[in-house]
Amino acid sequence: MSRPVPNLADPEQRRAYRRELMAVARGPRRLGVALAVAGSALILINAYWTPIPNIVTLAAIVGGFALMLMGIGMRTKYHKRRMRGEI
Repeated sequence: MSRPVPNLADPEQRRAYRRELMAVARGPRRLGVALAVAGSALILINAYWTPIPNIVTLAAIVGGFALMLMGIGMRTKYHKRRMRGEI
């Protein structure tokens, strides 16, 4: 059973839908940001304190961006399905 499509012209429904949409794929997006920040921190640690293999920092940054893009894609797919009334 699908829910009615939100009326985005109504400010109250738009606010509720925005909260709903922000909850979609929250985990992968946050983990992606955390990995990208950790990779950036590893670059600074490598530059100033102790040597860390570059592949580790590169893997953290690339993995973080991949997770962020995956989360964005999941949220976009959810939005399209929700606007068609499939969800």
